[in-house]
Amino acid sequence: MAAAISVKDVAARAGVSVGTVSNVLNRPDRVSPETRDRVSAAIAELGFVRNESARHLRAGSSRTVGLVVLDVANPFFTDVARGVEDTASAAGLAVILCNTDEKTTKEDAYLELLEEQRVRGILITPADAISDRLTELRRRGTPVVLLDRKAAGRDQCSVSVDDRKGGDLAVSHLLESGHRRIAFVGGPLSIAQVADRLRGARAAVKRAGLPEAALIVTSTLGHNVAAGRLAVQELVTMAKRKAPTAVFCANDLLALGALQELSHRGFRVPADMAIVGYDDIDFASAAMVPLSSVRQPRHQLGRTAAELLIEEADNAAGHKHRQVVFEPELIVRESSTRLRRAPR
Repeated sequence: MAAAISVKDVAARAGVSVGTVSNVLNRPDRVSPETRDRVSAAIAELGFVRNESARHLRAGSSRTVGLVVLDVANPFFTDVARGVEDTASAAGLAVILCNTDEKTTKEDAYLELLEEQRVRGILITPADAISDRLTELRRRGTPVVLLDRKAAGRDQCSVSVDDRKGGDLAVSHLLESGHRRIAFVGGPLSIAQVADRLRGARAAVKRAGLPEAALIVTSTLGHNVAAGRLAVQELVTMAKRKAPTAVFCANDLLALGALQELSHRGFRVPADMAIVGYDDIDFASAAMVPLSSVRQPRHQLGRTAAELLIEEADNAAGHKHRQVVFEPELIVRESSTRLRRAPR
């Protein structure tokens, strides 16, 4: 493999000093037009490409931001990333996307790497509680915006959705449709968004005057289609008088898995079991039975978080931290239409 063309090579071809080439690249007004033309011709002839990464590292910052998410395979995070990228690109920045698989060890490793790269800032959906490494990053001057997670205090920017209200909306809808035994499928509860959705679901059950046992909590180890199928396998084996007639899933991938498993076992949705998901990803409306879902403004979440990060990175002294909370919206489709008969 041929060695990369260096500034020294350009200087030798143009018959000037390395410093003159540097000025042409960074401070062209300091160089005469004749010399600029000669250096530019040498750059074109040699195919020189400047090392922007090294230049910005020497200056102590870069033109990149880090985006750390729980699962890039989840379309929710894909849409959020599009919002981040659109905003970053308009500001002349690139995005480094990191996937933690909901593991704190991977999260810490990526945070260390991003700090080494001197990124201008980091957008992150934490896998668990706020880690010591994340706290240290901020203390050392790297802006950090929490994404899809509300900040605990007012000293940090965050962009989130009111997940308690989202959980309440989903279960209130199922209760209004006549269901009295509802399963909540999601986990682990160490993920704040999942815990908040469950709190909202419990609030709806309590407000309806039903006992806590009316909400059957089925914990999952992940938030994918396979986990949704496994959860439903457990639910359909329950005694008929205790089995739920509806399922509220903590995200749409779980709901799609639940729908697949119920269909495979010959259950009719929603006649035998109603389903409500969360996020309202594009696949929800395209499912074999279109899924009801709690909609989050995914693209807007990413866009707003990136705007806050860029504001803080560009003007740390004058920046005012904000905690932006969006309202969720219930989208009702065929998977949770009103019961046509009394629940089992």
